[in-house]
Amino acid sequence: MITSLALAGCGGGDQAAGSATTLNIIGFAVPEAANKAIAAEWTKTEAGKGVRFKTSYGASGDQSRAVVSGLKADYVHFSVTSDVTRLVDAGLVDQSWDDGPTKGIVSSSVVVLAVREGNPKNIQGWDDLIKPGIGIVTPNPASSGAARWNALAAWGHIAANGGTDAEAEQFLTKLFANVVSLPNSGRDATTTFLGGTGDVLLAYENETILARQNGEKLDWVLPATTVLIENPGAILSDADPKAKEWLDFVLGPQGQRQFALTGFRPIIDGVDTSGIEGAIDPNNPFPAPQKLLTVEQDFESWSALSKKFFDENDGIVTKVIAASGKAK
Repeated sequence: MITSLALAGCGGGDQAAGSATTLNIIGFAVPEAANKAIAAEWTKTEAGKGVRFKTSYGASGDQSRAVVSGLKADYVHFSVTSDVTRLVDAGLVDQSWDDGPTKGIVSSSVVVLAVREGNPKNIQGWDDLIKPGIGIVTPNPASSGAARWNALAAWGHIAANGGTDAEAEQFLTKLFANVVSLPNSGRDATTTFLGGTGDVLLAYENETILARQNGEKLDWVLPATTVLIENPGAILSDADPKAKEWLDFVLGPQGQRQFALTGFRPIIDGVDTSGIEGAIDPNNPFPAPQKLLTVEQDFESWSALSKKFFDENDGIVTKVIAASGKAK
């Protein structure tokens, strides 16, 4: 769901309100807390002094389509690269948006299996999710980027460990048979799970950390095979010039430290990741999984995987969900 635009951060200093720059940030739901924290730090700097923010957060695909339809944006922060590509195709973002050192990525995480406190169902990995009686919450890939990352991680559990495509599809079929809720966004899925639905939540690692920071009681399992979630950020072609300075701060050590403090894995080296409240081990908050898949190495590209898995008519995941009867 697209949220209404709201003033999310105020610039400091002595500038008159009428002369302040306002940046419109349109994002997927999950990094809202991180972006607010980064904005608060940036407005303390000379570059960010007097800058205000209007923000809208919701399901990544919905937000991307809203910008194409006219929602004002200076900077977008989406879950998946294909949601920025949509803006490139619409002439709203320059084709060189991903030419920088981080290739357009501004935040990262991994897919984890969130469980009830104490892990009462003894979930240890992907194979436990297809057992009888296990209720799974995961968002809907039709609207949510988080859902797409979840599906890729589940597929990779089979395909990256010697299984065939047919076996991986069979695993997805069994997994979606156990899905008890398919919300619109990653944040909606977290809310649904915390409200008592299901036994397992397929989630961003940072969502689980943030939930515990907010006083929620849950645990999570880092599966042996998972996928590196890479979230893109881009400046619109007609953006206010201040948007470039904002992105530079986001990509720098101060911005990435704020991402880490809200549970995201930094995308540059040298960022302090100690003292991350809510992590299972606050001083080793981002342990390395046994096998970490990436889009580039394991799924060719977002263009290729979008067609293979998520095409509206012929995508493997689309068909699996349709056959499960769980889609809205």
